[in-house]
Amino acid sequence: MLIAFFISLFVFMFLSVPIAFSLGLSTVIGVLMHDTLPLEIIPQRIFVSLNSFPLMAIPFFILAGNIMGAGSMSKRLVNFATSLVGHFTGGLAMVAIVTSMFFAAISGSGAATTAAIGSILIPAMIAKGYKIEYAAANQAVAGALGIIIPPSIAMILYGVAAEVSIGDLFIAGILPGLLITFSLLVSALIIAKKNGYVGEEKKDFPHIFKAFKEAILAILMPVIVLGGIYSGVFTPTEASVVAVAYSVFIGVFIYRDLTIAKLGQVFKESAVNSSVIMLVIGAAGAFGFFIGINSVPDMIYGSISSFVTNKYVFLIMVNIILFVAGMFLEGGAAILILVPLLLGTALNLGIDPVHFGIIMVCNLAIGLVTPPVGIDLFVVAKLTNVSIMRIARFAIPLILILIVDVLIITFVPALSTWLPSLIK
Repeated sequence: MLIAFFISLFVFMFLSVPIAFSLGLSTVIGVLMHDTLPLEIIPQRIFVSLNSFPLMAIPFFILAGNIMGAGSMSKRLVNFATSLVGHFTGGLAMVAIVTSMFFAAISGSGAATTAAIGSILIPAMIAKGYKIEYAAANQAVAGALGIIIPPSIAMILYGVAAEVSIGDLFIAGILPGLLITFSLLVSALIIAKKNGYVGEEKKDFPHIFKAFKEAILAILMPVIVLGGIYSGVFTPTEASVVAVAYSVFIGVFIYRDLTIAKLGQVFKESAVNSSVIMLVIGAAGAFGFFIGINSVPDMIYGSISSFVTNKYVFLIMVNIILFVAGMFLEGGAAILILVPLLLGTALNLGIDPVHFGIIMVCNLAIGLVTPPVGIDLFVVAKLTNVSIMRIARFAIPLILILIVDVLIITFVPALSTWLPSLIK
């Protein structure tokens, strides 16, 4: 039964059946072959999986990010980042990274961050003499910060699947996100010096202050959201609603660049994106229930513990699994599939579940820029009309940097656990 269950899952995925239907259909096959389970259990488990208050944060954070992206918010963030780092060698590449970090704290999505910032900065980089492939690769990798810097949709999914505090995950992602941002800035400087990419004219303090004033309302949103969560004023789900209300108010009444027509389009796109994620969550819930009642996680732990007794060896193995999974699965789907399979073993080996979640999210961020399913690569390929494989070749050095960062995050748990423990 279990062999047929897993084989059918891989066959459906190989045939490019959408992941939600691959999970759902393989679960139907498993239930049909089970001795006692009725088929009615599947819609029941789908409903139970979706009937979760924390999950309501996902559509609201998606909506808030899309509202911010539809207005002038991303352009204001670009101007501010340019005033700060644009004068360095490779300044525009650095601006793309810094702005992506800022926008990641608004959108929670890698693809949204890549699209919003890339549409502005990739043409600007090309106009300044950057190779089009490098400009695209730099933005794609910088966009991966979208699921690492809180608030992160991937962290919400992990928090729900692993029953871990989403607030703890959000704050745990801050230092790893800053580490990855800094390493990408260093790489941009080195690559720029090698290729002769010069910086912009250095801005004086009045110019920097003016750019800061124009961007301050965008920068304040993550401060309000995260500050409200950690101060206990509201939950992560309530924070997502606050983010939507804040972004609508700023876009309509302060910046006045959001029209009713624009808002209607944003609501439509957000509803479609949210529904896709919810389909995956529901199907993954039924999938997780089926493997749970058949003791698959216990089997995996028994198999692993027979030859892996050291948690660091296990973490190396997990990193390899996640890296490969990220190449073929969308990050959210990978989390929902792998958490039920791997978390039990991690807990039995004494690995902190918050730390394990950050390891998963950072690994799957690499998946955003690795073929064949790297979503960020598809976004920049569409923006530049350059093939994914040409962009991927220029992304290889940056991916290697991300891998080193993930290994540091893996083997230095304090990067993920220190801030949450400090607040508690």
